[in-house]
Amino acid sequence: MKSDRIKFPSGYWAGLQLLGISPRDVASKARLPLSMMTESAGVTAAQYFKIWQAYSDLVGDTAVGIIKLATVFETAQYPPPVLATYHAHDYRDALYRMARYKQLCPPESLRITEEGEVCTIELEWTHREEPVPPVLVGATLALLLELGRRGTGLPLTARSVEFSHPMGGVKALEAYFGCPIRTGATANRLTLHRRDLDRPFISHNKELLEILTPVLDQSLEEDRNRSISEIVRRILKRSLIGGGLDIRAVASELCMSDRTLQRRLTGEGTTFKQLLTQVRHEQAREYLAEPELNIKEVAYLIGYEDQNSFYRAFRLWEGDTPTNWRSEHLRANPTS
Repeated sequence: MKSDRIKFPSGYWAGLQLLGISPRDVASKARLPLSMMTESAGVTAAQYFKIWQAYSDLVGDTAVGIIKLATVFETAQYPPPVLATYHAHDYRDALYRMARYKQLCPPESLRITEEGEVCTIELEWTHREEPVPPVLVGATLALLLELGRRGTGLPLTARSVEFSHPMGGVKALEAYFGCPIRTGATANRLTLHRRDLDRPFISHNKELLEILTPVLDQSLEEDRNRSISEIVRRILKRSLIGGGLDIRAVASELCMSDRTLQRRLTGEGTTFKQLLTQVRHEQAREYLAEPELNIKEVAYLIGYEDQNSFYRAFRLWEGDTPTNWRSEHLRANPTS
């Protein structure tokens, strides 16, 4: 199960700037710090959707925003999981690679069905409790068609496109996709001519795929084999600052109820409270080993707003005060 926050590829911001939209304007519209949007740690699903909605609001028309994004991105600026698809053998290979490696790039997943003369790709979301901006839905499906166009070097068209919400100027979208657009549908689907899936990619690069594929497959395998306890610990480590983190917040990020999360943790012989205590203890030792951090800062970094609460907790963990523990540690490890 993928637990990482959602990361924007650098090409996203470069693409917006080519459209005359600055990341600062998007941050302002989304009411988020610019640093949060561009840092490597990524953002939550709710923040991710806010950023996309801010882009849509700045452009003004959903359809225009979709088409501009689909056509402005430079292929080389995509992250490795997406870049690998552009070097596939043919369009079919590219689409199935995209569906596979999308697991490394939340929050959407793709379900591909081939039947008769058509291939249908249905878009599903891993964070269903959050409203998904229509511009993100449209851009995701548009980029799948763009993948085929750029890979084959041909002006491919879709057979039909369905959206569950209004998408702005439908005429513009029909011109882009080259087919009828239906809104108010039960799902978001891109239907392709199945014959196009056999078209070879002029961008096929066997040597690059031989490098990227094992790395990406290993990342997928690592995610599948990671226990729920390990996933929760990872989330806690990057979310401790300032406190306020509870089981509901972690469960929401993992798209499950707090009861389900606690049940799965119990099955692995632990509890949320135990994991939180372990992570705080480990991080406290790590931060106290850094002499430039004062005790108040360490307390804040591991989720304690009250310094006295941190002192009491640390005494339970180590049988000593944070100050004494630091002095002993630095004496025993003068070069650390």
